[in-house]
Formats: sequence, C-alpha cells, structure tokens
Amino acid sequence: MSRRSQKSNRRPPSPRTSTPSPHEFRLPESTTPAAPAVEDFASMDMPAGLLKTLTAQGVTTPFPIQAATLPNSLAGRDLLGRGRTGSGKTLAFGLALLARTAGLRAEPKAPLALVLVPTRELAQQVTDALTPYATAVNLRLATVVGGLSITKQAAVLRRGAEVVVATPGRLNDLVERGDCVLGGVRITVLDEADQMTDMGFLPQITKLIQQVRSDGQRMLFSATLDRNIDRLVQRFLTDPVVHSVDPSAGAVTTMEHHVLHVQDETDKKAVTMRIGARDGRVILFLDTKRSADRLAKQLLAVGVRAAALHGGRSQPQRNRTLEQFKSGHVTALVATNVAARGIHVDDLDLVVNVDPPTDHKDYLHRGGRTARAGGSGSVVTLVLPEQKRDITRLMSDAGVRPRTARIKSSDAELAVITGAREPSGVPVTIEAPQPTAPAASRPDRKSGTKPGKRSARRRRIDGGADAAPGAGARSAGRGSDHRAAARGTTGGTVRAGGRSSGRRGGRSA
Repeated sequence: MSRRSQKSNRRPPSPRTSTPSPHEFRLPESTTPAAPAVEDFASMDMPAGLLKTLTAQGVTTPFPIQAATLPNSLAGRDLLGRGRTGSGKTLAFGLALLARTAGLRAEPKAPLALVLVPTRELAQQVTDALTPYATAVNLRLATVVGGLSITKQAAVLRRGAEVVVATPGRLNDLVERGDCVLGGVRITVLDEADQMTDMGFLPQITKLIQQVRSDGQRMLFSATLDRNIDRLVQRFLTDPVVHSVDPSAGAVTTMEHHVLHVQDETDKKAVTMRIGARDGRVILFLDTKRSADRLAKQLLAVGVRAAALHGGRSQPQRNRTLEQFKSGHVTALVATNVAARGIHVDDLDLVVNVDPPTDHKDYLHRGGRTARAGGSGSVVTLVLPEQKRDITRLMSDAGVRPRTARIKSSDAELAVITGAREPSGVPVTIEAPQPTAPAASRPDRKSGTKPGKRSARRRRIDGGADAAPGAGARSAGRGSDHRAAARGTTGGTVRAGGRSSGRRGGRSA
C-alpha cells in the first residue's frame, strides 16, 4: 500500500498552534521526528556538482530555512516550510529537488519534478536561481508561464525536461493539449502557495497534483501561511516536517518600518516625488495600472529615471523594465502588486507604499523586496488622515510595530528616513520596452471571441491589485497567465553546459 493510500485511511494528525493569529491555520504536528538542522552544506548528502556550484556561487553557509529543511527534504520527507521572503526558500527546495533528481533522465513530455509558482516573475526568478545548479548535475530545466508562446513551450516539453517551473494556468493548458504528462513527477513543490490560492488557483493546483505520482514527495513553501491553504496541507502532505523560520517581516531586525502621515493628496504627491528623486533605487507601490503609469510620467517630467511595471504590460515589456531597474538605468520602479513577489534586486534598500495595501500579506511581500538575503532596508507607507484606522489594523495583522511620523515634503526628517531630495526638474526619457502586436488587432482563432471583449477580460484579471474587486476569484478558473497566452509565451530548457533554447534570464542570487 502506497504512502498516499495509507494517508487516505487515517485522520490527520492532531494540530497544534504556533504563534496564534486569526489569519493563520494551525500547523500540523509531525508524528515522525525531524532530522536536526545542519551548519554547512558539505555535511549533507548532495552530489559533488551541487556542492562545487554552491562554492562557485559564493553560497558558503546555509540560511536558517535551508539548514532546517534540507536534511529532511533530501531524505524524501514531505515538508511544510515557512520563511520570510528573501530568506532563501528557493535553494531550500531547489537543492533537494535537484539532488534527488540527479542521474535520472526524463522522457519527452514527462518531467520528473515540478515547481508551481503564482506569477511569471517568480517563475523566472526560480529558473534563474536554479539554472547553474541544474547545469552542474546535467538536468534540463523548463519554464512555462503565460504571456509568451505556448507553441514554443510545448516544443521544449516535447524535447524533454527533468524539471518544470510553471504557473498553474499555463501548465494546465499544456496538459490539456497533451504536451505535458505529469504521471512521472516524483517531486512536487508549491512555492508561495498562499498567493496561488488567493489568486483562485486552488482548483487548478488540485487538478495538477492529482496527476503526479501518488507516492511522490511534496514540499510547500511560503512566506505566509493561512487557512486558505489548510486544505492543500491536509490533502496532499503526508506526515510533513514543519519548519517556521522568520515567519513575519516584523521579526526581521535588518528591516525598518515607517508610517508617514501626510496632510492631503497634494502633499502626498510632493513627498512621493522627492522620494523618487533619491540617490539610489526605490520601488513605489500603487494600487492601479493607471496610477502607476501616471506617476511614472510625472517622475520622468521632473528628472527621475522612472518606469511603470504592472499587469497591463506584455511579458517581454515587463522583463525589459525589470532588467532596466536591476541595471540602474531605471532608478524608480513604479509598480502594482505584480512586483510584490518573485522579484529579487540586489542592494535594494527602500520600498514605499504610496498606496497602502489592504491585506497584511501584501504588505509583507511588498516589503520583502528589500532586506533580502541578510541585507538591510526600509519599508515606508504613506498614510492619509482617513486611512489611519485601516493602517493601524494592517500593521497589527502583519505583526509590525512601525515608527510613525507626521511629514511634509519639505521636512528634513523625510530625507533622513528615505534619502528624499528635490528633483532636478530636467525631464528625462527612458527608452520604453517595445510592445508586442496588440491582441485587439487579431481575432481569437480558437474561440472566435471578439478581440475587444477578450482583451477586457484579460485586463480585469492580469494585475493582482489592478483587478476589479473579486475578479481574481471569479476568473481564476483559467488563471491570469492563461489569458495572456493569446499574446504570445515562454519557455526555455536549460541544458548541460549552460546552453538554452528559448528565453533565459540572468543569474539570480
């Protein structure tokens, strides 16, 4: 009898509570003792190629989430891991997945390991982070997400890839087309599972996991865990080892949190412009695509090298904007929640919530773009008088005790906290990423849907905070990455020696 069938005949283990919160579910208690944490990678049973690559990448000491989880995941245990964003979760599951898959070869269309993530950006980041390690053990890595050519992705899978990193909507499409078969998947990872369920992907995730090997290993990692994913844990994890490391952004001593109360919208704009003109990069978060585009234009007009990033841009445009920001060609990234997860930028020390988020998880993940990998940084939230009560509740739910101040754009304290300064006033121009051919100019050959109607539907669901209230839940039966398939899709297979077919990004820390 397989371990999965054994699970179905027993009641879930009795739960226990860790750090009670109305937003978190009760973590399961493992009935089998966990292996102790380790102090170095060399003491773990991993292929020599992985150990050599860790050294070459300058990764010498495991982060806490890696030290705690790897001894168990390498042994094949199911695992539930929680660690703040930027804490090293990608290598925590990636090294185990690659080590346990090394030496195997996948048949065409039949991957051996699967990583599911909520967003295209996170999929690319995971791919970039794991590429050198996959190459070291001769494993092929494929990325499948919406927004790029599904035909090219299908071709990659037909050639064969041991590891697939995917968003649920696009992978479901490929499975339904017969371009991917999941019956041979031995290891399944859900990264940022809470966001996937928040986006309405739970039915698709369930459908996908039901197709992988019933006796396979499952690992679930996230910066936050709440009751939305309790069903996933109970249904798909067998006697999991549970590790919770740095569960709250408020516990990160290298991250400062500031709430700055501004008098009105006029002063809020002036404060924002001065922060945007600081010496150094900054991410400015807003609620909507339109407001992000407007602020980016205003910043450019006063001499700030700014660019907008949101779900209304095609995937190639989004990739180009991120590359400009990482290189320093753009210094102020004006973004919606599409940038709240899955984006890693070295040495980013300031994130500003120009529009405060409404959900504490969004706050934690926006802030998690700074103070990554042991670095330091600040999260600043601008608050209007009518938002004061909501912000107090938000900070409480996030487990954060911010420093508060009443600020005007001319105050010296603003410069001390954020590095704000007066913009030069000399307009600048940033070469805009070239758009793909507009979808509205082409008919939908598959469904016959009118282009305008299909584009409106895509706009409604593709931007996280940009979506209309409730739109994510209504539309996620197909997923935001599914809608974008008509624009054109990604997918590259990383081969031994570092060569790749399809798009491949730069190396990520």
